[in-house]
Formats: sequence, C-alpha cells, structure tokens
Amino acid sequence: MRNFLFVFGGLVVLIISSCRKDFSTIPSFGNLTFSKDTIFLDTVFTTIGSATYNLRVYNKSDKAITIPEIKLENGVNSYYRLNVDGVAGKNFEDIDILANDSLYVFIETTIDFSNVSNPLYTDRILFDNGNNQQDVDLVTLVQDATFIYPDRNPVSMVIDSLTLDGQPTSIKGRFLEDSELTFTNERPYVIYGYAAIASGKTVTFEAGAEIYFHANSGLIVDEGATMVTNGTLTEKVTFQGDRLEAAFDNIAGQWGTIWLRAGSTANNFNHTIIKNGTIGILVDSLGTNNNPTLFTANTEIYNQSSFGILGREAEITAENLVIGNAGQSSLAATVGGNYNFTHCTFSNYWNNSFRSLPTVLVNNFFTKQENGQNIIETRPLIAANFSNCIVYGNNNIEFVLDKVDGNEFNYNVNNSIIRFEDPTGIFADNSDLDFNNPNYQNVIINGNPDFRNPFDEDLIIGENSTAINAAAPTAVSQDILGIDRTSSPDIGAYQHIIFN
Repeated sequence: MRNFLFVFGGLVVLIISSCRKDFSTIPSFGNLTFSKDTIFLDTVFTTIGSATYNLRVYNKSDKAITIPEIKLENGVNSYYRLNVDGVAGKNFEDIDILANDSLYVFIETTIDFSNVSNPLYTDRILFDNGNNQQDVDLVTLVQDATFIYPDRNPVSMVIDSLTLDGQPTSIKGRFLEDSELTFTNERPYVIYGYAAIASGKTVTFEAGAEIYFHANSGLIVDEGATMVTNGTLTEKVTFQGDRLEAAFDNIAGQWGTIWLRAGSTANNFNHTIIKNGTIGILVDSLGTNNNPTLFTANTEIYNQSSFGILGREAEITAENLVIGNAGQSSLAATVGGNYNFTHCTFSNYWNNSFRSLPTVLVNNFFTKQENGQNIIETRPLIAANFSNCIVYGNNNIEFVLDKVDGNEFNYNVNNSIIRFEDPTGIFADNSDLDFNNPNYQNVIINGNPDFRNPFDEDLIIGENSTAINAAAPTAVSQDILGIDRTSSPDIGAYQHIIFN
C-alpha cells in the first residue's frame, strides 16, 4: 500500500506537470526555499519500508527556473528513494519550476540494519551544484528487531493458518517454537500474524521487552498454556502496533488482541503497557484450582478500538489496573464469571466515534441463534467486586450492571467513584443500579476524579479530586507508580499529586 501511494502520488504530479513544458526558463540561481530543512523519517525497523514523506520545493521568484540537478548525496548507494515531479529515482536533471510555484519531492526508505554502521542513518538531497547548491537533510533511526512470521506452504506460498481445538481456522499465524518462548529486552520483536502458545508451554516476557504487532496480528495463549510478563516500574513490557511514525502514536485498531483462550491458566501480567489495538486483552473461561485466568498488577491499557479488557465467563483479578479510552467499553465483564478489581482506574473519553456502551459493563448472559431465533443463555456471575476504583468518562452513564434472571448475579462496590447521571430514568427500575442498596458501600456518585488530562489518557489525579483519602485500607500498599498508600489511600490506581 505504501509503495502504491508513492507511485500514485508521483503519477498525479506527472499528469499535472505535463502541462509545464511550454515556457522558457532561466537556470536556478540558488535561491530555492523548502517546507523543511530536515526530513525526519521517524524510526523504522530493519528491512521494513517507511511511510512516504514529502518535501515541498518553492521558487518564489518571478521567473520560471530550471534546476540542473537534484540528487541524493550518497547516489545510487543511498537507502533513500525519491520521486520528483512524477519520476522515481535517485538522480534527476533539468527540473522546471514555474515562477512563484513549487514542486513536491516524495521520500521513502528501507534499510537493512546489518548494512549500516550507525543506526542513525543520514543522507542529503542536493539541489543544483557549485555555488548554487542547496540541500535538505534526511534522518532515519534504524532499529534491529527479531521478526516472527507465519509459515508458508513451500509450493503454493499460501500463508499458514492456525488450527485450534483440532479445527482449522482462518487466523493467519503459527505456534511458537520452544526456543521462541522467552522475549528479552535485547532488541524489539515484530510479529506478523498471530503467535500462539501451545498447551503445556509458558511464554515469558522479560522486563523491558518491546513487542510490535503488524496489522491483523496478536498473541493467542491456548488451552493449558500460560503467559507471564515480568515488567518492572522502570522497565515495563510494551505491546503496540509496528507503525512507528508519530502520526500513528494514538491510532487505535492497528493490531488485534492478546487472546487468553478458555483453559489457559495462571496468566500473570506485571507492569505492562498495551496500546493501540482492537481488544487489549480478550479473556475466556473461568480459572481452575482457585487460580484466576488472569492476574494483573500495575498494567496500563490504552486506546483500543473496541474493548480494553473483554472477559467472557472469565476469572480476572486486578490491582492498580488502568484502562483508558476504548471504542466500546474500557472493561466488559460479560457472560458471568468471577471478577475482582482493587485500586483500578477505568476512564473512557473516547471521541473518535459514537460510543454506545459504558466505561464498565457487567452482565451474565450471551445471545445465540437457533433455528433463526435469538436464544439468551445465562451463566453465573460468581462475583463482580470493585474496591477503591474510579469509573468515569465523557458519557452520562459509565457503569452498567445488566442482569438476566435465571442465574446468580453477585456484585459488590465499595469506596469507589462512579459517573452515573440518569435524568430521564432509563435505569430507574434496575435495582442493581440503585446505589443505596446494600451491595454498595461508601460510593461517590459523580464525584470529581480531577484527572490531569483524560483525553490524552493521563489519568493521574490532582489535589481537587474527591478520591483523596477516600479509599478503604487494603493489602495493595503501593500505587501504580510505586508511591506508598498504607496511610490515607486515594481511590483509583494513583495517589494524587499537585499539578504544576
């Protein structure tokens, strides 16, 4: 797609510029101006092509000019590629620009880390020569990486798909080999397709490990398998998309999900950041032997196009969990299950599209089709416990308990802040959302969390927060930043600070 855009952009310029030939010009006199004096092509992974960048070159004189030469200083050996006035190459001659007009130069690069002596790769675009020569610098940081690709059929070259539960699927990917089950911090990892962990295996992510996913990629932890992230306060484990350009810093939906399948066991996430995916963590099935399917501490999940965490009859225990913006719900604890959250912050200020679901949704049912009819089935909600949590966002109603009769529905909320404004009485008959019922203790409705910058998912609370000193004592003695909270604990994942 990037190369197509590169060529297409060049063809458009070529068509436009084909009308420029019926005029006389004078030689360039070294007085060009540029939209930028340096083009930073952001960071690229070895052997992966960059995005296409553009430079605008202006002739601000009242004479049409001809630039005798435009070239890359490193010539044919340069790792940069140019497209000037619709023509791709590395050296161009006799380029015309009308009076008070301009032209575009498009730039791309693909660099093999093993072929450069310095990871900060540079070159220059030279305009003209001799005393009239001008230049624009090109700068790219190249990162070495370990790549994990799906296998291909050696004859048809079709990318292999995963087999799960003994059945073929359409999910492109493969199971990791034993030698691939430890992800270190020595260099980043780039995953294409879904990397799966087989039953009986444990995948471990060491402190500081960085994992980047291509589009439609992610991780699958199969039945009987385990995933452990060993991040620390100073060296977090990070999962995100593989587009490193600044324009993609906050684009949701760049990759798929981390899927903890039914029967996966003892998954443990510590000091982990998950951002810019579709579903941060998809968790299926109850745990066994009193162990939750997922235990997570000090984990941050940001900017997911659907859900931060989606639990389906799952068992999740979380401490100091922060889930930010999501296109649907930050947390959806669905189809029953067993959920326990302590000192967690759920904040959804999604503004990329209309959001119909609340920040936190809890239910005990699912819908399936039989003989053309929708059939609702329930599962027991063993527990949905929220202690010292913030549930907030930019919708009026950000916390919903949605019960279908016919199965148990157990929940408890204490010492928490919840945004819930229901002026039209939509939930007036829902006794589970009557905050005076005994399942709620010391809950602050529509308090002020005083987030520092919620739209940018900076969810540290300030000195005006109603969360201050309002939490109940727990065994979670430090906040997500390692600040002691044994005395006067605040609600949420963060102890408050004074903003500058």
